Amino acid sequence: EYPNLSRSSIAAIEAARVDRKPWTGELAQIWRKRGKCPLTPNETVLMLQSLNIPTSTNIYLAAGDGLMEMEGFTSVYTNVFTKSVLLNQEDFTRMHGNTKAALDYHVSINSDAYVATYFGNMDKIVAAMRTYKRMHNTLFLSRKAFAELTSQGLEGVALKKAL
Repeated sequence: EYPNLSRSSIAAIEAARVDRKPWTGELAQIWRKRGKCPLTPNETVLMLQSLNIPTSTNIYLAAGDGLMEMEGFTSVYTNVFTKSVLLNQEDFTRMHGNTKAALDYHVSINSDAYVATYFGNMDKIVAAMRTYKRMHNTLFLSRKAFAELTSQGLEGVALKKAL
C-alpha cells in the first residue's frame, strides 16, 4: 500500500484512517487507487523530480510540522521550511490551528509557485486566490495517476519517466 514507510508512519496513517471510516480496510485501497489520499513526502519527491524541479528550490511545507518521513523529503530537497522553522518556539507554541492555517494560506498565496499534493478546502481556496491574483504557477499533482502507475509496479526511474 505505502512502500518504504517506517512503522511509525504506517501507524500514523492507520490512526488517521480510524477517524475516517471510508479510509479503513479494503476501502482504503480503493480510495488510494482513485487518488483520494494525499501523497507521502517520498512520493512528492518523485513527482517533483519527474517535473525537473531543482533540488535547490526553496520549499515551504504548509503541512510540514510533524510530517511523517520528512527526512526522505529533506534529504533530496534541502531548502525546506515549515512554520516551526519560520517562527521562534514561543510564537509557534502560542499559535493555534486557525492561526497556523492563516500563516500557511499567506505563504501559499504569495509564493512564486504553489504545488498541492492534496486537493482539500485549503488547496481550493489557495488555487482560487492565486488564479484571481493571476499567479499562474499553481500545480496540482495527480494522485490518481501516481496510484495507477505504482499499482502497475512502476518505481524509481521508470516511475519518474512515466510521470
